Order: sequence, then C-alpha cells, then structure tokens
Amino acid sequence: MVTTIITFILVFSVLVIFHEFGHYYFAKKAGILVREFAIGFGPKIFSYRKDETTFTIRILPIGGYVRMAGYEEETEIKPGMPIGIILNQQDEVTTINTYKKKQLLEAVPLEVSAIDLEKELYIEGYLAGNETETVRYSVKRDAMLIEEDGTEVQIAPIDVQFQSASLPQRMMTNFAGPMNNILLAIVAFIVMAFLQGGVVSQENQLGPVTPDSVAEQAGLIEGDRVTQIDDQKVANWNEMVQIIQKNPEKPLTFTVESGTEPAKQVVVTPESSKQSDGTEIGLIGVQASLDTSIGAKLAFGFTATWSLIIQIISVFGSMFTKGFSVDMFGGPVAIYATTEAVVKMGFLGVLNWLAVLSVNLGIVNLLPVPALDGGKLLLNLIEGIRGKPLSQEKEGIITLIGVGLLLVLMVLVTWNDIQTYFFK
Repeated sequence: MVTTIITFILVFSVLVIFHEFGHYYFAKKAGILVREFAIGFGPKIFSYRKDETTFTIRILPIGGYVRMAGYEEETEIKPGMPIGIILNQQDEVTTINTYKKKQLLEAVPLEVSAIDLEKELYIEGYLAGNETETVRYSVKRDAMLIEEDGTEVQIAPIDVQFQSASLPQRMMTNFAGPMNNILLAIVAFIVMAFLQGGVVSQENQLGPVTPDSVAEQAGLIEGDRVTQIDDQKVANWNEMVQIIQKNPEKPLTFTVESGTEPAKQVVVTPESSKQSDGTEIGLIGVQASLDTSIGAKLAFGFTATWSLIIQIISVFGSMFTKGFSVDMFGGPVAIYATTEAVVKMGFLGVLNWLAVLSVNLGIVNLLPVPALDGGKLLLNLIEGIRGKPLSQEKEGIITLIGVGLLLVLMVLVTWNDIQTYFFK
C-alpha cells in the first residue's frame, strides 16, 4: 500500500509539473509575471523563491497551478487595512506585508488610505501614532508582497500582467500545458520501447514460441510467417490473433512461410482459455515478434500517443451517439486503484500508466469547457473574432459556471468510483 501511495503521488506530481511547466515557460517568454508555481492545493508546506517566482508544494497532491499576474484574482489591499512596509534608502517600498502572523522587525506599520500597485505604483496611508496626516511612498516595480497566507510574491505592474501579452502569446501560454502532456507521453512511450528492447511488430510473423505449446507441437517456430488461416488471408498480427481467439478447440489450417522454403500447411488446434468475464478464447502459445530497430522505437512514441488520442476522442464522441455516462470518466479514486494494479507490473507498467494518464490529462484539458485550458482557448478565439476581449465580469461569470460544472462532475465521478471499487 505504501508503494502504491508513493507511486500515485510521484506519477501525479510528474504530470502536474510537466503540464504547469508548459504554462510557466511560455508565460515567461511572453513577458508575463509568474508569481507562483504550485504543486498541490491547500495550505503550503514548502516554498522556495527564485527570481520573480515562488515555487510551492501544497498539502493536497492532486493537481497544481501556475499563478500568472492578472490571470487570477490579485491580493486585495483596501483602505483602512493595516500593513507593514519595508523601505529602502530612497524611501521606496520594497516589501508589503499583509500576513498577520509574521511581523517584520524592520517594517513600518501603516494604515492604508490609497494604493495602486498596477499603474502609478504608490501607497498612501497613516503611520502609527499619526492619524491626521497621510504619507505617500513610491513602490518599486519588483517589490515583494507577503500575502495573507504567508506566500511571498512579486507585485504586478499592468505591463507584466497576462492581458498585456499579445493574443497569440496568450493562446500559446494556454495551450502549452496540454501540449507538454502530449510531449511527455511521447517521450515515455519511446523510453518504454527502448527498455523492453523493441516494439511489438504488427507483421504476420511469429515471435517466441512457448515450449510444449500447441504451436510447438504443430511444428511452428519463431520467424515463421502466417499468410492464411483456413480460407482467410492474414495480413498482420492482429488479424491472426483475432482468428485464433475466435476458434478455441477448433482445428485451423495455417499456411506458413518459413525462410526461403516453399509455403506449407500446418493444422493447429487452439487451446481454450477462460477469461475473467466467463468467455472462452483460443490460444496457441506464441508471442508477437519485436521490431528492434531504432526507428521503430522512436516511432512508437508517436504512434502509441496518437492511438490513445483517437481512443479518447472516440469516447467523447460516443457521448453524442450513445448518451452521457459517468462511467466514461475516472477520478482520483479510479486512478489510485489502477495505480495499485500497475505497480505490480513493475517500472514498465508504471511508465505506461504515466503515458496513458498524460495523454488523458492533455486531451481533457483541451475540451472547450470554461475553467479548462480549452475553455480559455475558446475565449481567446472569441476575442480574435470580436477584435476585443470579453469584459472581466462576463469572463469571470463564464469561468465560475465552468468551475461549478467541473466540481459537480468531480463529485459524481468520485462517488461512482467509490461504489465501483469498494462496494461491488
């Protein structure tokens, strides 16, 4: 169980880090201030500041976010609010402290009367002991803001906020998270192919033959090429497997080519194997051959990822043809349960699971649903067509609706997963 929990956290963390790094990298390239790069949600348990970004680890390891200036709600400092400010030798504000649990010894207590941290960059207020006369301080562009939960971030002048970037830059920043998940899957599948020594070939050629199996008893050997079974032509491995599985305990005539020898016919009777769902399939005891070429291993990353993308799109497409079902989705409970199974398969099983989850995360995030990256991209497209963005109020309402729908879906999916894995 401990191994499963650790693997679950590691897999989730890798997915989140790659996804959020995509947003982070392209935001930085666009000149957008990235205030925080967070792994997890909830209260922070660790933080590290580098340049203008605070990197945090938070207590719930089920996601993460990149907090871009102007993209999320800013820390609100209202008139009448007591704060502490640190000044440099030029009486410019370098730090603003709103965290009540942390008092800075060198900070000057100030009751705010007016503030602008976006355009004019100033703070006005009353110093302690003087409630009749206001003082005004300029705020440095890179001044630090200690938020109410203790997180240290940099203030964000208007020119480094998300909306100040060009439309193509904002679209690329939104798209970069899902893009990174697809790239991660490609790399993971390529690594898998190299670690297992090759890629399962789809050619109609036999791989290793199990000793004392039906295939060995019939005289089949590794390298034989099956071109026909009974009167059905066999063009690839999948076609051969399907015919064999459909005919347990039934004699089949294989037309086999072996090296340079003339084609021969061999009678093989597949053994019957009962599956977990009660159905019976035929088996003859051969494995697929491996394509060990470097080209095949590299190509596998792309073909396996593309195949998964098509499957996921087909599932979403079936929602319109067969109707919506919660069973189509899996939440953290389902992912944990599956992780428990893949851990038993070793590192390759975990790596394959990482790739599968990464593709799923990438494609789901591209759905045109408000609050998801796809929803943000849709708003970007609407802005491009209209020639101007939606008002912040309208965009906020749309996002709020999207968040609400996602929360409802998450609750339904989680409850469905709990019933499936714990009560059935």
